[in-house]
Amino acid sequence: MKPVTKQLVWSVFVPASVGIVAAVLTCTAVMAFLPFSSSSKEEAKPHFVLPLKPHTPPVPVSPPLVRPQTVQTAPPPHLPPVQASPEAVNSMVAALPSFAPLVRQVIPAVVNISISHDPQDRDNSAEQEQDAASSTAEHAPAAPKKHHHTGAAHKKHRPLNHHHMARHHVVRPADDDMTGAGSGFVVDASGIIVTNRHVVGDATRVTVSLSDGRTLPARILGDDPMTDIAVIKVESATRLPCVTWGDSRQVEIGDWVMVAGNPFGFGSSVTAGIVSAVGRDLGIGALDDFMQLDAPINPGNSGGPSFNLRGQVVAVNAAIASPSDGSVGIGFGIPAEIVAPVVEEIEKTGHVEHGWLGVTLNDASSPMWVEDVDSDGAAWKGGLRRKDEILAMGSSAVHDARTVLRSVAAAHPGTVFVFTIRRHGQVKTLSITLGQRPSSDM
Repeated sequence: MKPVTKQLVWSVFVPASVGIVAAVLTCTAVMAFLPFSSSSKEEAKPHFVLPLKPHTPPVPVSPPLVRPQTVQTAPPPHLPPVQASPEAVNSMVAALPSFAPLVRQVIPAVVNISISHDPQDRDNSAEQEQDAASSTAEHAPAAPKKHHHTGAAHKKHRPLNHHHMARHHVVRPADDDMTGAGSGFVVDASGIIVTNRHVVGDATRVTVSLSDGRTLPARILGDDPMTDIAVIKVESATRLPCVTWGDSRQVEIGDWVMVAGNPFGFGSSVTAGIVSAVGRDLGIGALDDFMQLDAPINPGNSGGPSFNLRGQVVAVNAAIASPSDGSVGIGFGIPAEIVAPVVEEIEKTGHVEHGWLGVTLNDASSPMWVEDVDSDGAAWKGGLRRKDEILAMGSSAVHDARTVLRSVAAAHPGTVFVFTIRRHGQVKTLSITLGQRPSSDM
């Protein structure tokens, strides 16, 4: 090879070849690295991600009162329209519960109640309410497990800011003080109407609005402070639609209920829910046995009925637990088992008498024992003494003071209870005739 040619090869072609090979190797390395690098960057920070366009227009939060005509758009080609058979549609509709038949059956018997006071009566009412609050504080139990025979005294039975035990739940009557509105229901075609005592109170004028649009004056036949029940009557030229009582003892937690009434004075309204609990003790009185409902109950619903699915009244709406004046899903009704006998007695006599034992019971330990006895009470006259242990009433064993006090309060004066007690290790039976509950403790 000539010297010139040899020099050209080493100075030009060899470096060029080396450069080409290096370039190829570099490109290969870069191409091998790019997928990993790109993937890492995409995972760390997406590039140019665009929102997906929805196939259907967004649903408004609240539809307009007058719906505009809309253009029907074809469904996307990859989502063909679903064609439901008439049989499938009917099956789905049948599976959904409707309260409409129940509403048509019972709502004609539900009434709206409004009241008015003379200015002088209003002042007296406020004074009585203050006295009742003071009396309640004086008779409150000293400990959660100690049950006093006097319970809580209520002259008007309006626990506006009652705090239940240590939970500090504010329990309010479900009536509307601002509008003077409440609810009720007809239980006899002659015009007998049931409501809460705290709805009518000491009103000088009570007016009832019927479902047919008529407004009639009503007179108070009587009331019972202990159960917060009142009975009023209207005079009608025609017989009124009425409802019947159901057996509240058969109501189970989880059962459907429908509540009817006059919330916030809006007129006849219905809500639905389930029974959340039974046997609630709000600390208001000896007969506390409230049914807890999650159907919305608001001020103005007091005195209204709660129906089972057969259209029978199983409770009278009375109170709500709420930090405000509105429903939070915790309402309370007085079971029909308690209300029905009270209504019957008020119809006959105009008042209700409750049994009285005259003891202070302590159930902090088992068995419960007598902590104190009124010297002139029925228990003392029947032979019951301090430190006696209460084992049974009649043939039923009793383990808590609430059972004893509720049984006594639900009975009439003159009723005889046979108590089984243990005194100084010896078991005895005592026949005790109940006295009449003092009016100051109603």
